[in-house]
Amino acid sequence: MLAADPGVSVAGIAAEAGVDRRTVYRRFANREELLAAIYEARLSAIEQALVDARLREAPVAVALHRYVENIIVINRTWPVDLARMLTDGDVRRRRDACLAEVDAFLQRAAEDGLLRRDQPPGWAGSLLPELVHLAAQQLTHLSAGQAADVVVDTYLRGMSPQAT
Repeated sequence: MLAADPGVSVAGIAAEAGVDRRTVYRRFANREELLAAIYEARLSAIEQALVDARLREAPVAVALHRYVENIIVINRTWPVDLARMLTDGDVRRRRDACLAEVDAFLQRAAEDGLLRRDQPPGWAGSLLPELVHLAAQQLTHLSAGQAADVVVDTYLRGMSPQAT
């Protein structure tokens, strides 16, 4: 609901969840605490997805697929934008650490010859999350693994040194 309408009320969220708004307020003192819990859950899931993908150890293509599949699951489960919480220093630090981990992985992929090096700086890192987001939103008829297949194929065909 928050992805569709960031201004949705606690009463609306409670009704969609099938509980009374008082139930929500017993757990969360206010709407901001509820939002913080949602963003915390998404950010924790992203951090775990990075660990599970083994971006530093696994073969690049395997790690890429794992990462993409994991993030598609997260985007489908927690379809909220972390940008709303980036004013919180801890959230920003954790998000930036995740981005740095992915950037280091993409550098490794380029060094291994999987990604083109003739593109503008940061292009590979900007393109991947956009493809993942599109897959999570538009390929809902596919499992996360199948959607990851599409993303990885599209990404590597466009970013492959052989594509030039």
